[in-house]
Amino acid sequence: MKKVFAIAMLAAVVASPVMAAGDADAGKAKAAVCAACHGTNGIAVIPGYPNLKGQNEQYLVNALKAYKNKERTGGMAMVMQPQASMLNDNDIANVAAYFAKM
Repeated sequence: MKKVFAIAMLAAVVASPVMAAGDADAGKAKAAVCAACHGTNGIAVIPGYPNLKGQNEQYLVNALKAYKNKERTGGMAMVMQPQASMLNDNDIANVAAYFAKM
């Protein structure tokens, strides 16, 4: 019975969403440069570029960190890696919060 309870608790923890703790107001200033491609309202102005408005906050954190760490190497990596490299972890969390809360 203890094993079943332990497995159930582990499953609950693993299944719970990870919440990023970004500050959307602070992220707004850092996200100004993003507007050139992703639009001032988070809707991309260039065909093929992703919309960021309302995007999942943790997804954005993971994507920006992956670009920063050169783990994402797709077609847009040459554009995104330098942009992400200018952000620290706190900046990334804030930018992600800003777009997620749009």
